[in-house]
Amino acid sequence: MTFNFPNLARWNIHLLILVIGMSLGCTPKSNPIGQAEQNVTGAKARVVNLAVWANYLPAELLSEFEKRTGIKTQVSNYASNEELLAKLQAGASGFDLVFPSDYMIVAMVKLGLLRELDYSKISNFKLVDSKYLKKNYDPQNKYSIPYDWGTTGIAINRSIFSGQVKGWKDLFNNPQLSGKISLLDDAREVLGAALKAQGYSLNSKSAQELGKAKELLVKMRSRVKLFTSEPLMPLTNGEVAVSQIYMSDALIARKRTGGKVEYVIPEEGGTFWVDNLVIPSGATHVEEAYQLMNFLLEATSNVTTVMSVFVAPTNREAIHLLPKELQNDPMLFPSPGVLARCEMIEDLGNDLSLWERMWTEVKAN
Repeated sequence: MTFNFPNLARWNIHLLILVIGMSLGCTPKSNPIGQAEQNVTGAKARVVNLAVWANYLPAELLSEFEKRTGIKTQVSNYASNEELLAKLQAGASGFDLVFPSDYMIVAMVKLGLLRELDYSKISNFKLVDSKYLKKNYDPQNKYSIPYDWGTTGIAINRSIFSGQVKGWKDLFNNPQLSGKISLLDDAREVLGAALKAQGYSLNSKSAQELGKAKELLVKMRSRVKLFTSEPLMPLTNGEVAVSQIYMSDALIARKRTGGKVEYVIPEEGGTFWVDNLVIPSGATHVEEAYQLMNFLLEATSNVTTVMSVFVAPTNREAIHLLPKELQNDPMLFPSPGVLARCEMIEDLGNDLSLWERMWTEVKAN
């Protein structure tokens, strides 16, 4: 902006300085993701921009981080791994720390969207239980650190439906559930469940097996009340009786309904997933991201997350800090035998297009 004063002699110089100072000082601030705020001295405030699942990190946890470090957190949410990927591909370079699930890390690495981690800045990495490390999606943990884990299964609101639901076959084939079912709005989870119902791997690349899964879903499509990435509210408010659901949402629903919601890992097997801490290649506050990552890996931080959203911790010390009823909760910590029936979702590579076509046909019916 240019100021023109053609007759400067008529102005009081002190008033001029005051007017210019006020003009500059009152300029509205813009603080989009990725752009640090400035304090009154002009120095950049320290921030870290998170992209995270909705209601995933408790507010008190982020407040404690800010109190301890002086670093502010700015939070954006996403409802699926695919939505997060789309945001990063679209150039959301301001994200400093994100929480993708296992299989999505493979795609992000292939696309150059993740930064290799500097473990000299992550002292609490030593607290991560080794059984969650070196998985196929990141064999050397070059890009990711597992933060929590869980399963995908079936939740039943027992105040509405008292019948038997032991697995996917019961969910897909019981006419008593017509109009009372919600499925996840997620191709990998829904087609995967239909594959498991017929004894196939949820990572099948067989056109014949996927065709059978699609046929099963098309056949029962009219009985589905809704597809949703957020099944918690429809389940708790009685809009549906049975939901395909992430473990964390199911256990929150159980708490909110006073124990009326039951969570079942299907007898045919469900999904075992691990959410991870990663730093996008376009991060603009890398040092702050490392500090938050290290903070979240503390046992007490992991416990706070577990108590809030009912995910299982990867910190090997955290489980011992939980209340006994949670330590012994088979819904939160399934037995090894039950977990053995579950699979991790894997990257499909070029076969993803086949899955996408099948999913489009399911949703179109």
